[in-house]
Amino acid sequence: MYDFKPAAGADPAEIHRDLCAAADALTAGEPDGVANMANVAALLWEFLPDLNWAGFYRVAPAKGGGGQELVLGPFVGRPACIRIPFGKGVCGTAAESRATQLVADVHAFPGHIACDAASRSELVVPVLRDGTVIAVIDLDSPSPARFGTEDARGIEALAALLAPRI
Repeated sequence: MYDFKPAAGADPAEIHRDLCAAADALTAGEPDGVANMANVAALLWEFLPDLNWAGFYRVAPAKGGGGQELVLGPFVGRPACIRIPFGKGVCGTAAESRATQLVADVHAFPGHIACDAASRSELVVPVLRDGTVIAVIDLDSPSPARFGTEDARGIEALAALLAPRI
């Protein structure tokens, strides 16, 4: 049985180091990317307070053909948008730009897609394999400005760890 939890009173840098170590322990040697994303979504939920959604969107062929889009992957939280075009919303912007999106107020983000009206801030980190976006890690919070640069760095390290495993 696994019981991964952050240490009580740990600072954000320590929480993210422990999160990456737990993710490494759970995903090392497991070839199934969906299983790895599912376990990591659960870890994100356990390790990071004040979330209302944590999970993945995967890059897949667009439903109507002609390119790629993000498709819902494993997550913890309320039901979510299933497909997001590249360049649309926070997730699509992260995928298209291949850059982390740290958004203090989602309502001020141009083209924000409100899958859950309770979300107020968001952190989306692209997962890159050989320079190509294969997924994004998406974290939502009901609190404004929930995420900071330490969170961004921690989730970027997690994305780098997971890139060959999902």
